[in-house]
Amino acid sequence: MESPCILVCSIDMKTGYCFGCGRTRDEIGAWTLYTSDERRDIMNSLPARMETMERKPRRETRRTRMARERVSGA
Repeated sequence: MESPCILVCSIDMKTGYCFGCGRTRDEIGAWTLYTSDERRDIMNSLPARMETMERKPRRETRRTRMARERVSGA
């Protein structure tokens, strides 16, 4: 199942969107219940949502850390 999750999971309190993927808490919670078409529609709206957020989280994402560790062999 396709998902926009990048393992950041931090909600912007102003917009209600996740800093990592742009989905709302409700969309994240119900993601597996949506049809493929519903998920695709939401995913198509995510880039515009991400543009509405003024700041990005400052912490390193789990995905970035895992990639860095793979490269360094840690």
